[in-house]
Amino acid sequence: MKRNYSAFAEDIPAYSGPKAARETYADLKQLSAIPGHIYTRPELQILPDQRRFSKMSWLVPMLELLPPTSIGHLKEWGLSTVFVLAKNYNKLVHVWESVTAMVELWHPQTNSFIFSEFEATILLEELEIMLGLPCYQRGEEFAISYTVDQINSWSILACITTKKNNLYSMTSGMHCKRKTTNYTAIAKAAAICICGIILFLEADGAISFGNLSIIDSISEGMKIGQAVLGFLYAGLTSAALGGPFYGSVVAFELWMGMHVHFRAVEDLTMECKTMLNHPLAHVGGRLHMSPRAWCKTAQVKGIQAWRQYL
Repeated sequence: MKRNYSAFAEDIPAYSGPKAARETYADLKQLSAIPGHIYTRPELQILPDQRRFSKMSWLVPMLELLPPTSIGHLKEWGLSTVFVLAKNYNKLVHVWESVTAMVELWHPQTNSFIFSEFEATILLEELEIMLGLPCYQRGEEFAISYTVDQINSWSILACITTKKNNLYSMTSGMHCKRKTTNYTAIAKAAAICICGIILFLEADGAISFGNLSIIDSISEGMKIGQAVLGFLYAGLTSAALGGPFYGSVVAFELWMGMHVHFRAVEDLTMECKTMLNHPLAHVGGRLHMSPRAWCKTAQVKGIQAWRQYL
């Protein structure tokens, strides 16, 4: 049933002036007013350990066996940075206390972090730069709405592994069937693995089936930055409301590293050891980050200290 504009306008409250607008906005910023928000439950530990982001025995050996032609396809599709992060995934160290403290500031309605004096959010443009993804350009609205064809996930994943246990740990319920010399198919399977771990991790050691078609579409020239950002927003909202955290924790820590963790210092000989295994260290060249950076938060230990710092 159609509704005329006058009926629709009745649902919109009248503008009551700047003072009322400021008060309403102030109410919206109150995290304590959101039912179930972890801001009101400081004892809740959403990320007590690295269980949901554990090391994966099959990842690095698989990447080392990729044919050069398939690696070339990955670079052509704009996955060079994701490939580098995946190769170093087992070395990465996450500072869960800082992640948890940041999640406590996340507002599910505004998709932003509420600090005492300002708000901040993760922008699509900076996420694409940090992860080296193909950038969305203004005026490409036609490329946003499209239908993604279903893919045979079992077949292409089976192309790059010969061990049932490895394949089962990647996505349960699959069985190895055959090998192939189709380097494009191998590259697509590798893209699903590395993007599934770096960008769309949903469960411990497993690749999310719900995002397989999105990842596969990158080989057709589609942009996936919007999907990565939306998935991360959803994961932050889930964690802020006391649910599981999912999404790209690597992208999240890259963003935190750019805006929170690292500052330049006068003494360029100083070196922060905690940066050596931070995700930012592996993409520093692309982001023009000097390796001579000092982490002023290196001495911030524990969740309480991080809450105070932020």
